[in-house]
Amino acid sequence: MRRIFFFGLVIILLSIAFGLTEIGYCEQNRVVREITVLTRPKASSPDEFETITLVVEAMKKIGINAKAKVMPWEQMADVVWYDRDAWDMTGWQMTARPERLDPDEFTFNLFHSSTAENGYNFIGYNNPQYDQVAEEQRVTIDQERRRELIYQAQQIIADDCTYIFSVNPLVNIVYNNQVFAADSIQEMAGLGIKNFWTYLNATPKGKQKDLILNSNDTVQAINPLYISGTVDSWVTELVWDRLMRMAQDGLPRPWAAEKVEWQDNTTVKVVLRDGMQWHDGKPVTVEDVKFSFEVPKTGEAPMYKPFVDIIAQIDIVDDHTLVFNLKKPWAAFETASLAKINLIPKHIWEPIIADLKNKPENAESHQEAIPIGSGPFKFANWKFSEEVVLTANPLYFQPPQIENWIARFIPNMEATLGMIQNGEINFLATYLGDKQLLQQRVEADPKLTMVSSTDLGFRFLAPNHRRPPFDDVAFRRAIAALTDRELIAALVWKGFAVPGDGVISPALEYWDNPNVNYPSGGVEEARMILKKAGYEWDSKGRLLYPEK
Repeated sequence: MRRIFFFGLVIILLSIAFGLTEIGYCEQNRVVREITVLTRPKASSPDEFETITLVVEAMKKIGINAKAKVMPWEQMADVVWYDRDAWDMTGWQMTARPERLDPDEFTFNLFHSSTAENGYNFIGYNNPQYDQVAEEQRVTIDQERRRELIYQAQQIIADDCTYIFSVNPLVNIVYNNQVFAADSIQEMAGLGIKNFWTYLNATPKGKQKDLILNSNDTVQAINPLYISGTVDSWVTELVWDRLMRMAQDGLPRPWAAEKVEWQDNTTVKVVLRDGMQWHDGKPVTVEDVKFSFEVPKTGEAPMYKPFVDIIAQIDIVDDHTLVFNLKKPWAAFETASLAKINLIPKHIWEPIIADLKNKPENAESHQEAIPIGSGPFKFANWKFSEEVVLTANPLYFQPPQIENWIARFIPNMEATLGMIQNGEINFLATYLGDKQLLQQRVEADPKLTMVSSTDLGFRFLAPNHRRPPFDDVAFRRAIAALTDRELIAALVWKGFAVPGDGVISPALEYWDNPNVNYPSGGVEEARMILKKAGYEWDSKGRLLYPEK
């Protein structure tokens, strides 16, 4: 009898031990893996580095083993853009560009599933409901109805936490008022004074004829069919021209086109400005214009393909006139296509495109030895990681007032303060350091003027939806909830930013949905979201995936 009892006791103890081992094994398999968040170095982007440091520490408070990984911008951009399955989350920013004053580019190209493979939707977001709204706003000509759809799109983005938003910065641009006439510095909605119109109209007051500005990032490519980052876009819009340009009021206006006329909702007549020339002296023709819009449609320039897919056919009427026939109405066609696509010379790019058809790479990877455009500035020199020099095009129909536009790459923010004060640069285009210190320096130096305005662009953390746990909306909502945007605006940005909750800047009052319900509430709210979704914590406080 005792033997039977002892044997039974052993069986029970072994069962308990085996059960505990099995539970421990199962829990171990459910532990959320280590999360790596990419960021640029503190010296070149202190706001991004400090924001990610705060978010990583907050993630640890809810049991996530998270770490920040510092990468130079060049390396980080390559990993995020070209190796889309290889990273978890990254610091990122959407830059203010003139064509982004219409909400279509952010609404459609950032999040529509068709742009996930190699376009702007690098996070891999896929929501059929969102796709439908994004598509409908494009073909809705009635502006009030379109605004309702843009509002809907913003709320879906918030509900799905496609991005982890942080702030809309204040654009703080400083210029030397002894070098440039104050009334020649042009302010633009959502862009501040760092824009095409300032570069075109800035009028020197004395012997210094060059506009010398800074960037914390380097130029990756000078290519009319590819833009890898912010400073690339500055160069591109000056070297290559566009049929329309976004004016200071945020509305598109004919530019390289003398006239743009809508014949009906799907037919647009464009009359090309007379007498334009490429920088190599050859005339700009309607054939060049047609070629410029057709190349992206072939897939050779995937970044620009979404902006031309709506075009069914382009007809050349005469030496100055083209007709764009659209597949369906597109409310943002002028802004997102005519003011977006860079005009390129067919005689240069046609043989390049033909050669690339037999190669694995596309036009995005091609770099001209001497880039040729037709814009107000001509390419002069590029010293990688040092500077880009553009020289004024005297044959342009509205020649710049300055002689040279020079962008110098200065990753150290402290160094830029000394350079704007001692005259090494005369236009502080990028400053990501202590904004209060910047303001103090400007107030103490009468030759400096600072102009501040809310940025059209925004800062955020981009979660990779292709990789668990970021494929779970509850996990993303938890990360959004514990990201203290008020604290980031106050502590990291020293009040020179407003908390962000979406892709439409408060600077665009008409389009910005003021009632977006975006997760907040800190650590406790994040825990509640996770618990409700079935997540648990083990005895060590580590976050566990929901049981399958």
